[in-house]
Order: sequence, then C-alpha cells, then structure tokens
Amino acid sequence: MLAVISVTKLGDEIGRKINNEFGGKVYYKSKIKNFSLDEIVREAFKECDSIIFISSTGIAVRAISSYLKSKDVDPAVVVVDVCNKFTISLVSGHLGGANKLALEVSNLLGNTPVITTATDNLNKKAPDIIAKENNLIIESLYKAKEIASMLVNGKSVYFKDDLNKIKCPKGYINSEEIKKNMLWITDRLNSDESILRLIRKDIVLGIGCRKNTSSEKMINFIEKTLEENEIDIRSVKVVASIDIKSDEKAILDLKDRLNIDLKFFTKEEIKKVHNNYEGSDFVEKNVGVRAVSEPVVELLGGEIIIDKIKFEGITLTVGRII
Repeated sequence: MLAVISVTKLGDEIGRKINNEFGGKVYYKSKIKNFSLDEIVREAFKECDSIIFISSTGIAVRAISSYLKSKDVDPAVVVVDVCNKFTISLVSGHLGGANKLALEVSNLLGNTPVITTATDNLNKKAPDIIAKENNLIIESLYKAKEIASMLVNGKSVYFKDDLNKIKCPKGYINSEEIKKNMLWITDRLNSDESILRLIRKDIVLGIGCRKNTSSEKMINFIEKTLEENEIDIRSVKVVASIDIKSDEKAILDLKDRLNIDLKFFTKEEIKKVHNNYEGSDFVEKNVGVRAVSEPVVELLGGEIIIDKIKFEGITLTVGRII
C-alpha cells in the first residue's frame, strides 16, 4: 500500500493527483487535527510498502531516520517538492522500488525525476534489481554492494545462470565457468566470498513418511541430504506428498520451517504415474499407491536430480523445475 504525506496546503493538490492515480492512504497536515508527522511515519512504515512525501527532502529524511532498518525491508520512499519541480527517489531505490515509483510519479506530474543510484545512471543492472525482477533470493546484501561497486568502477564482473533463463545484463561478462567476482544465479551452495549467488527457488521435495514421524528427524534428514548434495535449502520451492498425509505434523512443520508451499496429490493422481518407479507392496497395501516421493515430484513438473532416499521411515526424492 502507498502512503502520501503532505505537510503544506500547496502540496495537498499534488497529493490528490498522486492518490487519484495510485490510490493508497493520504495524510494531509491541513486536514488532520493534532497532526504528528512522527506518528504518521511510524504507522506508514508498519503498514505500507511505499511512502511519498510532498515536502522538502530535509523534512522527509528527519522523519524517517529513526525507522530505517535495512534496504531489504524498508519501504520505498520518494519525495516530491511542493513546487512540483522534482520527484526524488530517496530510500530503497532497487529492492523497495523507489526508483521505479519516482519515474512513474514524475511522469504523472510532469516534473524532473532524480535518481542517484550509480548503476541506474550508468545503465547497468545492480544485483538487487536482477533479483527483484526475477524473484531471486539475494545471498548477501554485503556481497551485492561489493558487486555493484565493481560494476560502477568498471571492473570485470562475470555472470552465470545455471538454467540460462536470464540474459547476461549490460556490464557483466557471460561465463559458463564459475569464476571469482561473479554473479551466479543458482540453487547450489558455494563458499567463495567473491561470488554473489542469487538463489533461484526451483527445488521440489517429494516426501513419504510413517505416521507420527518426528519433525526434527525429518528436517535434519532433509538439511543433511541437501547439504551433502550442495543444494541451498533456500532454493526449495514446494514440498509434496499424498493427500492422506495432509495432517502429518512433520510435513506441516517442515512447511513452516522452510516457509514454502505444500502440495498434496490424491491417490488417483499418483496412480497415473506410480508405475514409472520402483514400488513397494507394503506402501501400496497401506496407502493405495506403490510409491509417493518420486511420483509427486513428476506431478509437480520436476526433473528428478536425487533419486529416492530412505531413512528411518522417511522417503525423499529431490527434483528441479526446469
């Protein structure tokens, strides 16, 4: 949601134009009794993902200073001066979308946009922009800053996308090999501090388990398996199983622990593909299908990259959505 804050009557008309176009909540000092800018900003930081001040930059900076936390959580903050000469991207230009919002507001109001982000002005895509546009997880904001600095200073930065889905952006050098000073789009683990990974959520887990399996046993087994196979656990997108396990605490706890989606397939759906895999008479007798973990990965559209592993009543198959 957008918050528009105007501290003068002159700014109110600008605020109305913005609100008519973009919606959101408006806070006009001229209309609010006992107006408290600090209270309004506190509320806006909690409830809104974008804030536009119709004020001087000094007022905006002082108002938000005590509420700023980090570029990956702060809302976009844009300032429009009351004379409608400039629209300024102030905070969270990339991840928060302030640069994009500033350009849109400037176009609406017919004033001059002010974007000070160096990579934008050099027409080079910073790592956080690439992450935002492609729904990727930034491994490290510190590393992202280092890579952006290298781009700005004209140093060689390599680029690799494991799935070749993203075209090499301007300013980067495409590489099929892993190199130092690289932006790597992957689901793999890596410990090289000069490499910034943008983690793609493309891993799916097919799971079968005995009733009342320990939650800790399951998560520990999955963490160990993924680590041994050099897969970043943050790349897991979906966990799937058969619908009779839809109330299994270990699977539900796994969803919460990893903050991922769950998908349960019916016996009839699984039966369409279960003969593609080595099955079990015992499993078929108890749940009505010959296998669970591999078929559900196929039904999710995943390509199996780790064949079924059995561990103390748990079966796990790992797939990747290509």
